[in-house]
Parts: sequence; structure tokens; C-alpha cells
Amino acid sequence: MKKYENFCASLRNMKEIYNYMEPYDNVVLTGLVGLYEICFEQSWKMMKEILELHGYEEGATGSPKIILKTAYKAGMIKDEELWLQGLQARNNVTHSYNQNIALGIVKNAKEKFYDMFIELKREIEENWLE
Repeated sequence: MKKYENFCASLRNMKEIYNYMEPYDNVVLTGLVGLYEICFEQSWKMMKEILELHGYEEGATGSPKIILKTAYKAGMIKDEELWLQGLQARNNVTHSYNQNIALGIVKNAKEKFYDMFIELKREIEENWLE
């Protein structure tokens, strides 16, 4: 499944955020924010595809928020609020020219979003792949 493979590849790349510590230069900070953004994008697109394969028609809308809510109802993700925080961080990427916003995204990616993605990968592998 291509979207699952894309998600796994982006998650492997995102793990590299732990190789860097503050203070970050602008190029590194931008790259770390980008690693988070790509992984988030791949995660919800994968969820959308898997939900559709399992008959969840709500997934057809394409809206990340609807996908997250559907994934929560389906038991694919356990912490809806955390995922909605992740979506908000993804939406804030467009403002990552602001160093404080960018630093917040990277901090949250390291402290909670990476583990959120790891939990999703485990759930998908154990319960959703055929």
C-alpha cells in the first residue's frame, strides 16, 4: 500500500529531529518543521486511504479534520485531541517564518507528535493492514 509506505518513510525521516538541539540555525529549523509537516501529511492521507478501504465513506471528503474524527471513531487513533493539536501545528507551518511558531512546532514534534505517529504505525500494522 503506497500511502502506508510513504508514511513509514516520512516517519523514518522525522526521527532525525532528535539529532538536532537548540539553538537551531534558520535552515535547520526550517528543515525540522518540514519533516513534521511531511509526516503529518502522509499520516492523514494514509488514514484516509485505509478508512475508505474499510468502508468509511466519511473519508471521501478529503478534509484532514474529518479524516481525524473518523479515524478516532473507528478506533484507528486513540487521542483525538492530540491529533487535532497536530493538525493545528501543521496549519501553523505556513507561519513558521516566525521563529517562535517554528520552535513550538519542533518542540511539540519532539515531545509528543513523533510518539503519536509511532502509535499510529503500530495500530495500523496490528489492526488495519490485511
